[in-house]
Amino acid sequence: MQDFFSLSRWMPGLVTLLDYRRDWLADDVRAGLSVAAVALPVAIAYAELAGVSAVVGLYSCILPMIAYAFFGTSRQLIVGPDAATCAVIAAVVTPLAAGDATRHWQLVMTMTAMTGLWCLAASYFRLGVLADFLSRPILLGLLNGVAITIMVGQLSRIFGFTFDESQLIERLAATPDYLALVHWPTLGVSALTLIIMLLCRHYRPLWPSSLLALVVAAGVLWYLGPERLNIAVVGSLSEGIPDFQLPEFPPGLMRDLVLPALNLAMVSFVSMMLTARSFAARNGYDIDADREFRALGVANLASAVSQGFAISGADSRTAVNDANGGKSQLVSIVAAGVIAGVTFFLTEPLQYIPTAALGIVLVMASWSLINLRGQWQLHKSDKPAFWLAWITFISVLFMGVIPGITLAVLLGLFQFLRNVMRPTDQLMGMNEEGVVHTLGRNEEVKAIAGVLIYRFNSPLTYFNAAYFKRRVLALIGEEKAQPNCLIIDAVSCFTHQDISVMSVVGELHKELKRRGIHMVMAGRRTQMTHWLQQAGIRVGEEGVLVYPDLYEALRMTRCYHTPMPAVTPQVTEAVRSEA
Repeated sequence: MQDFFSLSRWMPGLVTLLDYRRDWLADDVRAGLSVAAVALPVAIAYAELAGVSAVVGLYSCILPMIAYAFFGTSRQLIVGPDAATCAVIAAVVTPLAAGDATRHWQLVMTMTAMTGLWCLAASYFRLGVLADFLSRPILLGLLNGVAITIMVGQLSRIFGFTFDESQLIERLAATPDYLALVHWPTLGVSALTLIIMLLCRHYRPLWPSSLLALVVAAGVLWYLGPERLNIAVVGSLSEGIPDFQLPEFPPGLMRDLVLPALNLAMVSFVSMMLTARSFAARNGYDIDADREFRALGVANLASAVSQGFAISGADSRTAVNDANGGKSQLVSIVAAGVIAGVTFFLTEPLQYIPTAALGIVLVMASWSLINLRGQWQLHKSDKPAFWLAWITFISVLFMGVIPGITLAVLLGLFQFLRNVMRPTDQLMGMNEEGVVHTLGRNEEVKAIAGVLIYRFNSPLTYFNAAYFKRRVLALIGEEKAQPNCLIIDAVSCFTHQDISVMSVVGELHKELKRRGIHMVMAGRRTQMTHWLQQAGIRVGEEGVLVYPDLYEALRMTRCYHTPMPAVTPQVTEAVRSEA
């Protein structure tokens, strides 16, 4: 009970800050300022992507970053607006808002709150294991597809026209028709922004290239006048703390947000965990997946309360933090303070930022997400993963972001079910030193005459038990001479009690007994004996023989009478390690 109410359980980041070391301060302040310089232009650009006012992107940084600093377990991770997250929000909310800007904003806030609640529910039920649910190949295909979708969508801002089509393929097909509609002053601003960013990244890679490019572009428009050039700009922004407002829209629309919010929570969490784990490993500490789920939920609720949109882990800003030597969650607090100062006191200069420049920032950010080479290289190392990645990628391009994400989640589920329902299995043999190994991998490992040692590489449950029985009988049928004894490695497959599994084991035992084959279980002797007896399966000489490990089973099984090689304790330990 004391652990339940402990501060380290609920606010691990705050515990780290309470034990703060003074020598971290200079590095954390420098890293916080660098993160803010990168986060400011990106937040404004992602707000445009999500379809809301630029200031909403700033709102989505301040409280969420502070909330994560208190509730998160990663000392390097920076949360904030994310390209994939904003693309999902826009894809869901835009058709529901039907052109009403106020409703659009309120739906965005509602979806953000739902995402936070899904994350909190997942944390309560300890579903942090979902961080491994979407495999890297599936996430790779998903992010590549989302990045290309975003880049194509920004062409209208960069060239100064408006797409009539809503889907990527239709937009690409209609691109030649739009070339005559290019607005050359807008394209000039886009080119200026791109050139500044490329030069800055080449000659001064440590400078905030996005911020510098937006400052120059805004300064040029302020001097020339955006009205005279007819160039679209961000426009006037509200200053100060936003007034809290309750969403006002038909309740039926909330039903349309529930499942997309669940998908968003899943994708945001998996993406965040990939970033958090990589930087935690680099800095020599571990993070808690369940607490990270809670931190992401609290951060999203904080964003919804501050009238922002859903956030996730930001890999580019996390990399900036790590490169500048950030040591603790104080970096997030410093960055949030700088962004808050701009939001509340310096919004007037932001109104001259051209939307074309924001489009270039989004394209450059999306370009960093693309890894088609890595996706193609899966062909050499893992063909099933290769096809999963490309199916997800093509689905996002042709079907859209939301159907693509839904398919990615289903593919992850099917991949898991396939591995559990139809796992690998193997027959075991013994080498001259008396060590049990898998047959077929080493010519020195030989099968034991009269004995079949079988390993099923997945927990047995109701939906793979019948397959387990079929595999055992099929392997026995492939033997030239019928074995006298079947030894099953119970450690690898009998992980929990399942009445369906025990029923299949009983059927298998009867079939083997009819054929004159003894059935032996090796491992988990106490549990296996209890489970078999509860299922009404006889244990002992006239039933299933149960031994503590494979060696004991081989030594003690009476159906095998050939002298066994000497087995030392060292060899036994080697066998257990091999298993």
